[in-house]
Amino acid sequence: MKVEIWSDIMCPFCYVGKKHFESALAALPFKDKITVEWKSFQLDPTLPAEGADISTKEYLVQRKGMPMEQVEGMLNHLKQAGESVGIVFNQDKSIPVNTFRAHRFIHFAQEQGKGNEAEEALFYAHFTAGKNVGNVDELVSLGEQIGLDATAVRAFLLTDEQSDEVKADIVEAQTLGISGVPFFVLDRKYGISGAQPVEAFVEALTQAYQESQPGFEMKGDNGAGACGPDGCEI
Repeated sequence: MKVEIWSDIMCPFCYVGKKHFESALAALPFKDKITVEWKSFQLDPTLPAEGADISTKEYLVQRKGMPMEQVEGMLNHLKQAGESVGIVFNQDKSIPVNTFRAHRFIHFAQEQGKGNEAEEALFYAHFTAGKNVGNVDELVSLGEQIGLDATAVRAFLLTDEQSDEVKADIVEAQTLGISGVPFFVLDRKYGISGAQPVEAFVEALTQAYQESQPGFEMKGDNGAGACGPDGCEI
């Protein structure tokens, strides 16, 4: 069964949702039968690639029109939510940045079987370490950390490769009616919006997986003649 996850690096709930999803996956006996594909989504494509010169708090106040009191309350709530799943949110250090290049990096890493590792590294770099995830040198360093060849990563980032794939993900999200992230699509049958509790993921994944398995229905008369290990019945 395939699970597609639309996500953006600047989305804190995407980081929390990733942890919840992974905890649910670890609890399932069929976890090895599930493949995960990360899809691109941009919360703010107008941000500069080099990063904004204002703090996350100022960004949310100025660009999103949120009162400072609301921003501080939201960030405190996020900090608590992060602590419950092992995330350290240092939003005072996070750099608002255009995530398009980071999404290209994820696509590249995913082709090397390192999609999950790339997502985790980027989330940690942005939310905990306060790194600029739009910077080529930072992305090369993250690539090395997850086992990718640094020269290959740099060469890739200096091209426009995977740009069309990122744009296609964004268009596909619009087609599916996805207006916010994280958003999980299970086997192209069910959608889960937001950082749902672990139990909700377990229930949804179990149902989707069971429905994805081939089944058969008994037909005919059960009293018809048949043979088994203990003999034949007429």
